[in-house]
Amino acid sequence: MAVFGTGDLKNLPRTIADGLVKDTVGGSTIAALSGSEPMRFGNVDIITFNGLPRAEFVGEGDQKGHTTGSFGSVTAKPRKAQVTMRFNEEVQWADEDHQLGVLSELAKAGGEALARALDLGVYHRLNPLTGAAITGWDNYLNATTKRVEVADKPDLEVEQAIGLLVNDSKTVNGIAFDPSFAWTLATARYADGRKKNPELGIGVNLSSYEGLTASVSDTVSGRPEAGGETPTDLKTRAIAGDFRGGIRWGVQRNIPIEMIKHGDPDGQGDLKRKNQIALRLEIVYGWHVFADRFAVVETA
Repeated sequence: MAVFGTGDLKNLPRTIADGLVKDTVGGSTIAALSGSEPMRFGNVDIITFNGLPRAEFVGEGDQKGHTTGSFGSVTAKPRKAQVTMRFNEEVQWADEDHQLGVLSELAKAGGEALARALDLGVYHRLNPLTGAAITGWDNYLNATTKRVEVADKPDLEVEQAIGLLVNDSKTVNGIAFDPSFAWTLATARYADGRKKNPELGIGVNLSSYEGLTASVSDTVSGRPEAGGETPTDLKTRAIAGDFRGGIRWGVQRNIPIEMIKHGDPDGQGDLKRKNQIALRLEIVYGWHVFADRFAVVETA
């Protein structure tokens, strides 16, 4: 994971930076289920095997045969995300403790927005600010053809989705839930009123399910960002698959935190004229997702 260098902070106390990278990915189901890896900036080629090599037992004095298996490559592309927040410049004149509190809260909120951006981009190629799909991005998880429709038996629907992967010789090591679907799983009951899955609590903090590492977030369904001013539901309720190997991602550049006091950084008018200052956070992710290693459970 990238860390802050001293040149990344501009006019902000160093203490605000502490832990911000952690906050930025802490709200992401991808970060919870799939470890990041170091990445240089730009397009990063990732070696893939088109067929795993097979070993051969060779008898004493026998000739060695040609081992099967071939390899190719895919490319993890850089994706830059930013958050620019405006607030009245009077906050600078508050006492030091109060100022640190305000700026820290703003930085935390921005970090959470960048964490959600990772999920929304990888899962749905969604631009969080506008709520629209970025049609130029052809690599995203929800392009998978392995899909199961929600009926009225959520546990069986998850099993069916995982079955699509297992029967295709794909690894399954994680699952991400939309909160509504996690709650449905956790509160499912037998006819006599007993919970089917009492170990799930009420589902909101679910961290494992049937032996799989699990995470819960409404980024799975794209809510509330999808649709922008006209919120919509992208219908995805659960995503199961190979989170450890099927998503290759990392932070290609550190997060600069910048306090902007002059100009018009976001097209909302001159800061000085409006008696405002702005706080900007930026991050460059790089990722590639192997969509065929995932299955989704979705509503009709």
